[in-house]
Amino acid sequence: MRQPIVEISGVRVPRFLYGTAWKESETRRLVELAVQQGFRGIDTANQRKHYDEAAVGQAVSAVIATGLVAREDLFLQTKFTFRGGQDHRLPYDPAAPVPIQVEQSFASSLKHLGTEFLDSYVLHGPTQRVGLGAADWAAWRAMEAIHDSGRARLLGVSNVSLEQLQTLCQEARVRPSFVQNRCYAVRGWDRRVREFCDSNEMVYQGFSLLTANRDVMARPELAAIAERYGRSVSQIVFRFAIDVGMLPLTGTTDAKHMRAALDVCDFCLTPEEVQRIERLASA
Repeated sequence: MRQPIVEISGVRVPRFLYGTAWKESETRRLVELAVQQGFRGIDTANQRKHYDEAAVGQAVSAVIATGLVAREDLFLQTKFTFRGGQDHRLPYDPAAPVPIQVEQSFASSLKHLGTEFLDSYVLHGPTQRVGLGAADWAAWRAMEAIHDSGRARLLGVSNVSLEQLQTLCQEARVRPSFVQNRCYAVRGWDRRVREFCDSNEMVYQGFSLLTANRDVMARPELAAIAERYGRSVSQIVFRFAIDVGMLPLTGTTDAKHMRAALDVCDFCLTPEEVQRIERLASA
């Protein structure tokens, strides 16, 4: 199934992203499989601890070489990860100033992914839980410079609180187009961050929508909605995410589940059903 596309600041963005974390030796095969099943958006990170970005690039090169897709058909998103989120396999000199680390990591990502530009470049979380520190601002300013050069068409931030996001938006010269967070139903599906995104022309990317919400997915209310549409509960969660304005990610390793995820793009939940799912965790 071909994915629907939305346009953000002139960049064509698929309505679903394939996440590549924790795939290790299976990364190349699974990314190729995802593209074959219809995914056109790929999310990765230059963080060898949890991702194999080079293998993602091998998969991208392979599907382009077969003629299945062209580079312009794909939305490629990767991240800069601070030293605290890395293991010993660093994509930059740890002794270098943060702006140099960002440039080195970015150059490495371009090489890994076999591309001259990225559609989205994301700060993979601030260095601290509260507020933004000097290193966070140094990294963001370096990312703004990369955006200015045209090598990253959009910027984003991940694993961020509402307060941190508000601060970033107040003081950034180039504001993020994307906010990528783990999305917990018990926390209102990250409602406050989503609402801030909606009010400030940012797109909320939700990950771990299934794995972080297994208890909620077992609720009979979701099963009833799924039965009404002849869909799986997982499909209802993904459709809910799209209906409330999220750009969902999935990292499934199963071709059938990949197709099922993309199949949610051809129906909508009612406003009442959306509200019911919004309130599930507190009901």
